[in-house]
Amino acid sequence: MPAAALAPETPPTVVLEPNAQAPSLARRFLAARFAEWGIEDDYVGRLVVCELVTNSYLHGVGQIVVRVFRDERDGRVVVEVWDAGEGRPAIQPEDDGATSGRGLLLMAELVHDWGVRPLNEGGKATWAKLR
Repeated sequence: MPAAALAPETPPTVVLEPNAQAPSLARRFLAARFAEWGIEDDYVGRLVVCELVTNSYLHGVGQIVVRVFRDERDGRVVVEVWDAGEGRPAIQPEDDGATSGRGLLLMAELVHDWGVRPLNEGGKATWAKLR
C-alpha cells in the first residue's frame, strides 16, 4: 500500500473573513457536515461554532479557519476555530449586569470538553468536543 494511503484524511475546512457574516457561514458549514453524517440535531454544534467564530471575529486576528470533524478515538464531533491572534479565550466571572461575555460559560456547560492550543505558525486553535 502506498504511504499516501496511510495518511489520515484532512478534515474539510472553511476559511472566513473576520466580519459579521462569519458566524452565519460557519453555522451553514457545520450544518452541512452534520447532514453528511446523518446527524439531524445540530443545535448545540451550531451554537458552539457560532460562539467560537464570534470570539475570533471580535477578539482574534486575521482570517478565521473552521474545521468540523469526528475524533477518531471516540467518534465525538470536534469543532475547531483558528485565528492568528495570540489572546486566549477565557470564561468570564458571572456578572448579572453584563450585556455580553456569557457565551463561553454557556458553551462550556453544553460540551464534553473544550480548550485552546497554540499553533506552530502563530495564533491559536480553540476547540470544543461535543457530547
